[in-house]
Amino acid sequence: MGRGKIEIKKIENPTNRQVTYSKRRNGIFKKAQELTVLCDAKVSLIMFSNTNKLNEYISPSTSYVYSTKKIYDQYQNALGIDLWGTQYEKMQEHLRKLNDINHKLRKEIRQRRGEGLNDLSIDHLRGLEQHMTEALNGVRGRKFHVIKTQNETYRKKVKNLEERHGNLLMEYEAKLEDLQGGLVDNEAAVALADGASDNEAAVALADGASNLYAFRLHHGHNHHHHHPNLHLEDGFGAHELRLP
Repeated sequence: MGRGKIEIKKIENPTNRQVTYSKRRNGIFKKAQELTVLCDAKVSLIMFSNTNKLNEYISPSTSYVYSTKKIYDQYQNALGIDLWGTQYEKMQEHLRKLNDINHKLRKEIRQRRGEGLNDLSIDHLRGLEQHMTEALNGVRGRKFHVIKTQNETYRKKVKNLEERHGNLLMEYEAKLEDLQGGLVDNEAAVALADGASDNEAAVALADGASNLYAFRLHHGHNHHHHHPNLHLEDGFGAHELRLP
């Protein structure tokens, strides 16, 4: 069964396209090598794939080593043209344009620095002044924007620090109140257990030991029932405050 005829058009599948390129490239190189050997021909092939990969073939020679440039030189001599000269002239023209642009930019910079103004007309001076004013306004606008951004950042940092300071202060006060309350309770309990005077017990109760005040009154009434000599309207004595 013979091979089918392939339609000559672009292969849409990238993988198939690359495989076909590799196979046919090798076939072309093989044909070029055969022409070089069979016909003693000088062959130069340059190929670029769709991925910009370079492949080239240069005919080998026993007399001297061929290169792509030597083949091009021989091609130019045969046709009477100068490919390198044309390309060189294009590069020189492009270089001259770049030098002109560079010269104009340097001159404009010197003028904006206040140098080389003697040869300028009044119109050129007015234009230069306008350009400098616009540039100055742009610099000022950028400066104010940077200052505003820095101030906003500073205010945010100060606000965050104030909030943290307030939270820490509230936590500190809460812990301090808890600690003072615990100390007052302990002092009042010790005062009652050791038979403290009325003034010491009153100070402890006034500082927040209301529960102990109720406890004291309860035991005070018990003492009144067991000791008929107590006078509640005249106040408690030190011996009257002792717990049984």
